[in-house]
This record gives sequence, structure tokens and C-alpha cells, in this order.
Amino acid sequence: MLGRLVLVVGSVLFTLGALEIGCRLWRGPETLLDWSNIVLEDRRATRTAGAGRLTYDAELGFVPTPGFSVDGITYDRLGYRVTPQPAGVVLAEPPILAVGDSYAHGDEVSDGETWAALLQSLTHRRTVNAGVSGYGLDQIVLRAERVAREIKPASIVLVFIAEDLRRSEMKRVWGAGKPYFEPSGGAPVLRNVPVPPSPEPASTLTLGQRLFGWSVLFDTVLKYKGWQYEWAIDHERVLPRGGGEKLAGPLLERLARAGVTTLVVAAYDPYVWRDPDYAREQRRLSAVVLECARAAGLGTLDLFETIDQAVSKLGYAAVFRSSHPGPTGHQITAERIAAALAWLHMPSR
Repeated sequence: MLGRLVLVVGSVLFTLGALEIGCRLWRGPETLLDWSNIVLEDRRATRTAGAGRLTYDAELGFVPTPGFSVDGITYDRLGYRVTPQPAGVVLAEPPILAVGDSYAHGDEVSDGETWAALLQSLTHRRTVNAGVSGYGLDQIVLRAERVAREIKPASIVLVFIAEDLRRSEMKRVWGAGKPYFEPSGGAPVLRNVPVPPSPEPASTLTLGQRLFGWSVLFDTVLKYKGWQYEWAIDHERVLPRGGGEKLAGPLLERLARAGVTTLVVAAYDPYVWRDPDYAREQRRLSAVVLECARAAGLGTLDLFETIDQAVSKLGYAAVFRSSHPGPTGHQITAERIAAALAWLHMPSR
């Protein structure tokens, strides 16, 4: 029996070793010489990507760095993304406030191509783009409250994707600390403020990530199953799965108390058009948020049908870039938001 056990274990280890070598050759022969921890390298790369562009904030975790500029992304002296004034148009005040995650910020397009900038030509009103890449719905609401107190906007446009609900379940996203809300008998309680500084990536690895993080085979299997995101990205969960969905109502009710006409817009990431099961869940979660917004007395706009029609007519590549809408997607979004805002501000409504 002992000999058989040794034979079985040896066979399994030999097979796993052969598969590991095969996966490394498939990714590139250079990986045979690089056995560093993939998870740790991913987390270090994430931190490096945000260096300079984002700065620590004790209340929100991180905000855009005032005056930062690189590759078509520019922040003004207050840390808002620049929205160039359209030629020949006099923009009215007070402004429209745009808040949200990367879909409000406008990742992968230049300053003048974001829907927030394009909205100015359609409404003839200045737009302040306070979107921040990587935010959860909790951070979006907190930033909207802060900026609204400062600029006294005519209206607020909050753009979200369903992933923002999951980020609300975390106390750390992308390796950076953030505030979060903890459910209670009454209104949710704000926690983790002041936000602690971000830990060093090496200190965030679990035992499993230390033992198997170097394996290209393990990484390949996780990517094939769609689990690599949870494994590699440094998100520290504090609420159970589904907790962000339950917080949507209280968070939007909190935003409604600001007393500003608000439009809540459901945007969709490009993977919705690649995976039917994923699409169904994203649409379900978006519908939950929009229903919470309506219950709080806020305006709503679901962009799915509009984007779906554009993808069918123009093609996927014409609407999206790698992970976000391209210029055409932003133009379509701006037009729909402008129409929805006009309806919200109708005197007879």
C-alpha cells in the first residue's frame, strides 16, 4: 500500500510539473526563468499604475491628484477632470456634477472625449467631472456629497456599473484603503474613517497566495474559470457577498437628502456583450440600484438598450475599447443623459 501511495503521489506531482512547464512554454519561454510570485507582481503593478495620478484621502481613501496630467488625462487644481469648454458656446452656471467610477471619469478616452465634456455642448451648462476610477457606490455617494457642498450644482449625474456594489463590500480595493458602510438597525454606519494608509503589497498575501502564487498553471486555471480576479486583485472584504446590493437603497436615500435633482445612470462594462450569464447578473444588479433610486425619488436611466443597439449596428469595436467605452460610446451616453436631464427639469413634471 505504501508503495502504491508513493507511486500515485509521484505520478500526480510529475503530471502537475509537466503541466506547469507546458503552461509556461505556452505563455512564453522566458517564464521558465521567472518564477516570481504572480499575485505579488500583479499587486505591485496595480499600485504603480495609480502612482502620481491618485493621492491619499482620509475620508474617501483616494482621490485624483490636483494638477496631474498624462496621456490626455488632466485634473484641475481641485482634482476634477478637465472638461474643455466647447468653442462658441457660453456655458451656464451652476454646473452639472458628474460622479461615479471609471465610467464617469472616462478611462481610455481623452479629456474632451468624455461624456461629461460632451454633455456641455448638449446642455449649454458647465459640467464638473468628479468621477474617480475604482470607486465603489459608497465612495461615489460620499464624493457626491462633498463636491455638491462645494459647488452647489444644478443637478447631479451619478453613473455606476454593477461592480460598484461589490466594491462597497470592501475595506480595501486595488490595494488602497477605503471607507465602507456597516448595516445597522437604522441607517448604515460609516466605518474605517480616517482611512488607514495602504499596506505594502507583500503583506497582503494569504498563505495560499504565498504557496501557489508563483504557479502559471494555477493562474491559467483560475483565469479559465473566471476566478483569477478575486485571487489576484487586492480587495479586502468586510461585508458578506450581497452586502453591497443591500446597501444601495440606504446610500441613494442618503444622496437624495442633499436636495439636488439627481439622475442615476446604469452603465455596462464590455464583458456584458461577451458572456450571457455575466450579462444577466449585471442587468439584475443594475435593476436593483435603479429601483432603489426611484424609491428615493431620484431620476433613472438604463443605458443597456442604447448600447446594445449601437453594438449591433456599429460593432463591438466601434463602441468599446479594451475595458471601457470609446469616443462613440461616450457620445451616445452624453446624448441620452442630456435628454434625461431635460425631462427631469421640465416644469410640468
